[in-house]
Amino acid sequence: MTRFRLTVEFDGRPYMGWQRQAHGPSVQQAIEDAIEAVTGEQAVLHAAGRTDAGVHGLAMRAHVDLETALSPFRLMGGINAKLRPQPIAILACEDAPEDWHARFSCIGRRYVYRIVNRRAPLALDQGRAWRVTQPLDAAAMHDAAQQLIGLHDFTTFRSVHCQAASPVKSLDELRVERDGERIAVHAAARSFLHHQVRSMVGCLVWVGQGKWSADDLQAALEARNRAALGFNAPPDGLYFVEATYP
Repeated sequence: MTRFRLTVEFDGRPYMGWQRQAHGPSVQQAIEDAIEAVTGEQAVLHAAGRTDAGVHGLAMRAHVDLETALSPFRLMGGINAKLRPQPIAILACEDAPEDWHARFSCIGRRYVYRIVNRRAPLALDQGRAWRVTQPLDAAAMHDAAQQLIGLHDFTTFRSVHCQAASPVKSLDELRVERDGERIAVHAAARSFLHHQVRSMVGCLVWVGQGKWSADDLQAALEARNRAALGFNAPPDGLYFVEATYP
């Protein structure tokens, strides 16, 4: 039995999320089906994180245990061939130690949320970014975001369907950058709550629009109540960027 470590890129729009679902297609199922088509083995794919419906992945890390005699390079080529024309690609495949686990060995996760701040419709980025037509003050968004850094109870920014044992998380980074009409919100932590990044981004956009002040964002955090949330951003602009390991 060999443990293979995969790096996966995907467009989340056609899927119900990463995790296998009974009510629709998932990224996990698509890859597991491709692996079975290549090797004849029904294997379970384990990932560094779970993404919601419509959320994208630039470099999701995952692993699978297989008895195949194929080399990592041949396995990667076979999986990619079976995945076509679905918008999923295996970017890398390599042997991994038996004690390496895509989820439990992970010590950090990084996301980016992409906003296009313009009135014109999105011709190329439809479904891959959030178009916000009202002018945004990215500097005010960044300054307000710093209040969320550190160890907090993020209940306000947590989905009611979140299965995490505790709403307390330590946020390592929340950075807002503008490049022309494009705004990127970078978030990094050991782990995130369900909808946490999208909820934080939605509230930061309210700050950027002048609907909220930094004090309003702080009050929402301290409320520890989902009802205090300003807005939950759509999944379109959210990308899983990186999983880090020791």
